[in-house]
Formats: sequence, C-alpha cells, structure tokens
Amino acid sequence: QVQLVQSGGGLVQSGGSLRLSCTASGSVSTIYAMAWYRQRPGKQRELVAALTRTGRTNYAGAVKGRFTISRDSAKSTGYLQMNSLKAEDTAVYYCAAGTKYYSGSYSRPYEYDYWGQGTQVTVSS
Repeated sequence: QVQLVQSGGGLVQSGGSLRLSCTASGSVSTIYAMAWYRQRPGKQRELVAALTRTGRTNYAGAVKGRFTISRDSAKSTGYLQMNSLKAEDTAVYYCAAGTKYYSGSYSRPYEYDYWGQGTQVTVSS
C-alpha cells in the first residue's frame, strides 16, 4: 500500500508560478511511475505529466515547456513546477503513483494504483 499526500496549490495570477508536492509513504519502493492529473470544471480528468522510475517523462501538449515534473527520491516526494500559468490551468490537480510496468507512456489513469487527495489550483486572469 502507498499513501500519497499532496501540498501546494492555491490562487495565483496569470503568468505566475506554483509548485505542487506529493509525498509518498508506505511501500514507496514499489512505485514505478508517478504522474500529475488535473480535472478542470466540466471536463474529464486528464494527464498533465508523468515520470517513470527510469526518468522517462510524458507531458500534455498544453503544458509542455511550462510545467516540469520531478522527484526527490530521498524525500519520497514528487513535484510539479508550474510556470507561466494561464486561466485554463485552473483545475483540481491530483498526483498518482503506479506500481506496475507498462511499455507505454503512462498516460492512462488505469496505469496508476494510488491517488492523492487533490488540490485546487486557481489562476486568475
């Protein structure tokens, strides 16, 4: 079992930056990939960024070049650095952890076994 606790988020003006954190506990060594998803109002949950244990990343086109996913293994914490935020980035953001190997890009929700509690990010225009 893995538990994920998120922190960060909040209200920021357009063009600003925020960093989200996701701290894992429990069977942390079983995590193969981590990701950030978001759910915008009236929309389905969508992948923002994913990072595998081998360092492979996958970004949604809408955030590429603005967001960076990273991890600090010593702290069992993953991060999502969000720069140049736009109003359309407003959403509830979720971190996720997957423990199984898949040959794809880890873009599908079923590839993740554990989810954080979600945190609201609001970008004012």
